[in-house]
Amino acid sequence: MTEPYTIIIGLEVHVQLSTASKLFCGCSTAFGSPANTQTCPVCIGMPGSLPVMNREAMALALKTAVALNCEIPRRTKWDRKQYYYPDLPKGYQISQFDLPLSEKGYLTISDSRGRFEPKPIRIIRAHLEEDAGKSMHDEVAGKGDSRIDLNRTGTPLLEVVSEPDLRSPVEARAYLDELKLLLNYLDVSDCNMQEGSLRVDANINLHIDTPEGPVATPIVEVKNMNSFRAVERALDFEAQRQYEVWQETGTIMGAPGGHKTTRGWDETAQVTVPQRTKEESSDYRYFPDPDLVPVTTTEEQVEAIRAGLGELPAALRERLQKTYNVTPYDADVLVNQGRELVDYFTELADRCGDGKMAANWVEQDVLRWLNDRQIGIGEFSVSADALAGLLEKIKGGDLTTSRGRDVLTAMLDSGQSVDAAMRKLGIQSVDQNELETLCGELLAANPKVVEDVKEGRLKAVGALIGQAKSRNPNVNPGQVRELCLKLIERM
Repeated sequence: MTEPYTIIIGLEVHVQLSTASKLFCGCSTAFGSPANTQTCPVCIGMPGSLPVMNREAMALALKTAVALNCEIPRRTKWDRKQYYYPDLPKGYQISQFDLPLSEKGYLTISDSRGRFEPKPIRIIRAHLEEDAGKSMHDEVAGKGDSRIDLNRTGTPLLEVVSEPDLRSPVEARAYLDELKLLLNYLDVSDCNMQEGSLRVDANINLHIDTPEGPVATPIVEVKNMNSFRAVERALDFEAQRQYEVWQETGTIMGAPGGHKTTRGWDETAQVTVPQRTKEESSDYRYFPDPDLVPVTTTEEQVEAIRAGLGELPAALRERLQKTYNVTPYDADVLVNQGRELVDYFTELADRCGDGKMAANWVEQDVLRWLNDRQIGIGEFSVSADALAGLLEKIKGGDLTTSRGRDVLTAMLDSGQSVDAAMRKLGIQSVDQNELETLCGELLAANPKVVEDVKEGRLKAVGALIGQAKSRNPNVNPGQVRELCLKLIERM
């Protein structure tokens, strides 16, 4: 059923960059240290302290911006964003306002399940800023205490802001999945949402069709979502909530003064709840930071970054489909596992000469083994070359798929080669003459099967396969069936 409204979604994603030290000082960015042990006069804003830009943070930010197809201005500067939070000790955040390090990019999203057509999502800007600290609220009833941990203060963040080009929670989820995958391939962030390395704020409103013409609900910013699944659920709820409010009131209700509002996602109750009125950019009183000089970037630097990006996920998926004839779904699954597993797959497919077969074995058997043991492909004990040898035996008829899986398990358990694992399991190749003799004996002993097949009931030959397996467990059922049909045809 088509909804009588259009959902308009824009996302703001904050990504913690993988630097050893903070954006403007030498304090560690390591996660999990005791509270307030990774601070210094610079990151907590003591009088007389001066910031110094982290060159590695700028390099990682530029790498990401180039991969997002952004324009890179020759000059960018730092600005102070003034606001008060208990966990913002300086009373301002060093960010970027009118001259960000990149702007006007795009990220193309698609869906292997076909729920929407591939589309580019425009990127307004991707800029650097420092993180605030963390407020921890005591949930014990009646206490109401809050504690402040400033370890995270000054950690380098890249804020990626999209245009409101997303038209459904499904598209929003796809955008986040693709952005995270890109960041992982670039190795610029671990994107661990549980540790706060990736955080998402979503802006959503509706354009509702009415007899008088389209109307728009006020924009709501949704926060406090700790997983991509939570983002999708929160946007689903918020879209329905806004429409129900409009249906009940017949008016477009917003915050006083027309400001957009902020709502938090309650994961337990599965609802959004009011938090506050959202500030406008003028409320932050931006002005250039007097302690930091502007940063210049040359065209040569940008081109060097572009040349060093390597093959990114979108191009990699396209290559797998064209070169190895795998489905969009298979290409998506393989690329989502990371570059190392893709390299394993391509070596396997090249060696066995069958991309579809290689994809099936990697996805169904290799990944299951890795997931069960929570290890990466680097710890998988069967090389792509060894697995290709096993697949060749299956293609050649020496093994059935089922027996092949038994052999793979034996190879993983013992570290043996394909042939050694087959010997250990008592699997031997069946000579063609031996197979013909066996099939001839079965046909002689089962005249009713022969009669049924001659009358067009080909499925009747299936009764002979079980008999063949019981007499020789090493025979290939497919070969037995094919040979029996040929022998009957000659009768």
